[in-house]
Amino acid sequence: MSGGLPASNRRRHRWRGPLAAVVAVTVLGLAGCGVPVDRSPTTLPRRGVPFGLLRPSSRSTTTSAPSPASAAIRIFLVGPSGRLAAVARQVPASQEALSAVLGALVVGPTNAEAAAGLGSAVPSQTTVLAAVVGQGGVATVNLGVNFAQLVGQAQIEAVAQIVFSATGVTGVTGVTFELAGRAVKVPVASGAQVAVATPAQFAALAPGGSTNS
Repeated sequence: MSGGLPASNRRRHRWRGPLAAVVAVTVLGLAGCGVPVDRSPTTLPRRGVPFGLLRPSSRSTTTSAPSPASAAIRIFLVGPSGRLAAVARQVPASQEALSAVLGALVVGPTNAEAAAGLGSAVPSQTTVLAAVVGQGGVATVNLGVNFAQLVGQAQIEAVAQIVFSATGVTGVTGVTFELAGRAVKVPVASGAQVAVATPAQFAALAPGGSTNS
């Protein structure tokens, strides 16, 4: 037998030499690039973890609440000619229609409407105590006693505004008035006092000369 390593061992040695050289070159290359080489897995200190990875910030989303649905209503103001004029208003859809109409009427004209010559005989201090629709579509409007301070043409115009505005609500055909819960008669265009007022009784003040029956 000849001395030296068996053929299989010689083949292993031939591969081991180049492999070791490649590993050595790779390690030296990494070290030269400044990349630390650990012999085993290590725990990275907390201060070495990039900002935000330890406790990612939760993204908050802001949702805007939907605006409440609105409904279009119509009230009547007094125009420059003395006749009534219809103007539109937007009120919350959840609000009872008759109360919404009367509430908007008490507020009166906007600045733009006032500049256009529209006004209101209904005092802004008027208090609407109650408003209900009864049998036959006749609404009962209960107002504060300060409404009784109106006299003459101003009272007729204020009553006409309330009657036209109230009967614009679906199902309302006429209006009876109360002051602090006491039923009262009101004047119409002719000067007569009535217990139930309807638009037909204010033909002289109707918009465009028309009436709502």
